[in-house]
Amino acid sequence: MKKVITLFFAVAMFAAVVAQEQTANVQTSAAVSNSKGFVSVSPQEFADTIKQENVVAVDVRTVKEYETGHIEGAQNIVWDNNFKASLQSANLDKTKTLAVYCRSGRRSKAAANVLVEQGFRVVELDKGIIGWQQAGYPVAK
Repeated sequence: MKKVITLFFAVAMFAAVVAQEQTANVQTSAAVSNSKGFVSVSPQEFADTIKQENVVAVDVRTVKEYETGHIEGAQNIVWDNNFKASLQSANLDKTKTLAVYCRSGRRSKAAANVLVEQGFRVVELDKGIIGWQQAGYPVAK
């Protein structure tokens, strides 16, 4: 009987240690995603975000890509070597949140990093306009 009780406690302790490690991993993961200074969100969360008055949608794709279809109301500021200069000429309000997207999410993540460095609050559309359209959301032309 003592062996059964000892085995039970050993299994319980092992389970507690594993659970604690999983919690630590989740907390570390959250810290890494927040360390970028911006949040990547799903199409649903992005749609909810851009409905707010204090949010400006920014499409960082090329002009040609933008013209093929963009999220309604989005301002086009191309992610290229002149991005910082384009930001200055766009005269964006730093009291507003910028909701940034591109085609797949790669350029918008890079642009989001620069925007955060420039003092903006940023929400980024994970998987870009491709994910947006796959989720059934419309584009304007």
